[in-house]
Amino acid sequence: MKLLYLQARLVQLFEENTYSVVNIFDVTLRPQLNLTGVVEVPEGNGSGIVWDGLGHIVTNYHVIGSSLSRNPSIGQVVARVNILASEGVQKNFEGRLVGADRAKDLAVLKVEASEDLLRPIKVGSSSSLKVGQLCLAIGNPFGFDHTLTVGVISGLNRDIFSQTGVTIAGGIQTDAAINPGNSGGPLLDSKGNLIGINTAIFTQTGTSAGVGFAIPSSTVSKIVPQLIRYGKAVRAGLNIEIAPDLVASQLNVQNGALILQVPKDSVAAKAGLIPTSRGFAGNIILGDVIVAVDNKPVKNKSELSKVFEDYNIGDEVVLQIRRGSETLELPLKLEQQMV
Repeated sequence: MKLLYLQARLVQLFEENTYSVVNIFDVTLRPQLNLTGVVEVPEGNGSGIVWDGLGHIVTNYHVIGSSLSRNPSIGQVVARVNILASEGVQKNFEGRLVGADRAKDLAVLKVEASEDLLRPIKVGSSSSLKVGQLCLAIGNPFGFDHTLTVGVISGLNRDIFSQTGVTIAGGIQTDAAINPGNSGGPLLDSKGNLIGINTAIFTQTGTSAGVGFAIPSSTVSKIVPQLIRYGKAVRAGLNIEIAPDLVASQLNVQNGALILQVPKDSVAAKAGLIPTSRGFAGNIILGDVIVAVDNKPVKNKSELSKVFEDYNIGDEVVLQIRRGSETLELPLKLEQQMV
């Protein structure tokens, strides 16, 4: 039977990309009674993608979160990775930890698989996506291997409330069905290019309710090479302590990021940023309040972090700060943010 063009195209996209999608089982090493050594116990499962021909596999942090909560060392086995071979059988490999970033819900594993098994995903751009654009999700929901769901991009620049407990900015919203096991799998455009990593569903039942989210490929392309090279994400920042929103509100700072502490001899100190302090009578003297970076408004601590995501270490920025009743501009270079 001859398929309609759209149907034939979807079949082609699935067949071309399914070999780039892997099944991942979180593995935790536990002592076993009456035995020496340890045994590997699967604790959860999700999806992942083949990133390159060197065996790097990208998935969500929370997919292997149980293993990561035990603070494994780089190179330690934290997962089992099933890769689909051309003959249609699943081949099982140890997934060794390369790096992980909880803040972006991303992790990279390494498998020792032959090059003919590794079919890297084609990474596309998420910067020019449009609402209404066709998209496809491939994953392993509920343990069913390599399942395809189709939908459209329903929204852009969404805040994703990740299962790692953090908020990820710039997320892609889709109505393509995303269920448990889809996490870590690819969201593709109609050309078969990766535009996001599926990471969350918005539902109270734990199953797809027509609202799913993906980490945009622009974020993935920035973080993954850092995880491969350094084992962690390297972010630009100021290395100063910013007041939490509740503290800032209690100090009557309603708009901007209030600086609490500035380390001596830091870039921020040399630029002249002033921390919050106490006067001789014990009264609180407010420090500088960052209200904008390169004219990009900053309302609070989280917005300051989001703004810095667009910069690299060594970039020069101009901070607009409120100091008492004055508004000043201070130029400085961003440094590596120490976590």
